[in-house]
Amino acid sequence: MISGKHFKAHEVSCCIKYFIFGFNIIFWFLGVAFLGIGLWAWSEKGVLSNISSITDLGGFDPVWLFLVVGGVMFILGFAGCIGALRENSFLLKFFSVFLGIIFFLELTAGVLAFVFKDWIKDQLNFFINNNIRAYRDDIDLQNLIDFTQEYWECCGAFGADDWNLNIYFNCTDSNPSREKCGVPFSCCTKDPAEDVINTQCGYDIRAKTDSEQRTFIYIKGCVPQFEKWLQDNLTVVAGIFIGIALLQVTQAYYGLLFFFFTPLIPKMLLIYLLFVWF
Repeated sequence: MISGKHFKAHEVSCCIKYFIFGFNIIFWFLGVAFLGIGLWAWSEKGVLSNISSITDLGGFDPVWLFLVVGGVMFILGFAGCIGALRENSFLLKFFSVFLGIIFFLELTAGVLAFVFKDWIKDQLNFFINNNIRAYRDDIDLQNLIDFTQEYWECCGAFGADDWNLNIYFNCTDSNPSREKCGVPFSCCTKDPAEDVINTQCGYDIRAKTDSEQRTFIYIKGCVPQFEKWLQDNLTVVAGIFIGIALLQVTQAYYGLLFFFFTPLIPKMLLIYLLFVWF
């Protein structure tokens, strides 16, 4: 029987209770870590002392990713931990419904991404080009772009000429920058014999012919390289997403099961065992 917002002690399934608690205590700590990293990064950049500077960046601030993901993980982890440990019906319902909504949004996003592939490709191109413009505006964004170009061995959204969008790298006559008609060092092909990164390897490179550029920088854009990587690793990516989805569904299911059907679990288990046995 249910009394108020809590179950009686003898009616609570310990297995489900501590499964939900154990999973979510890890989830909660990870959320705290993500939030801590995000706030520390903002503190280092002076954002916390000047909140209005949040809107100054023209591109994507990677810190937002840590804060949003960390915030969601913290809230879900807290609700799951305390809801299971204290047998609080409100927190358990909140945990299950919130997790169900996230799963539904992920499923919807996956279907829409498959149906509107060309639109997603255009949006990815727009996103990368917008961040190319803001490359020198934020050190975290700069590091993210450099990592992406180095990992996928690409340059720009669809090619090195996309760096014309950046005021420091464009080839216009009015550009006084030393990086004029160049690309970031992360576009440069790597020489295994070099121990020290040459951060000036991309200077003036786009003033050369296409055949000369191929010797020194990556010619392919990051959008087609990402598509190729996705095709080559489709099984792994699909497996990760299916695993995450199953984990979310399992957690939401057990949260609801813990709330609604805990008194029936011993009887249902006994009936199932008898059915299998005979």
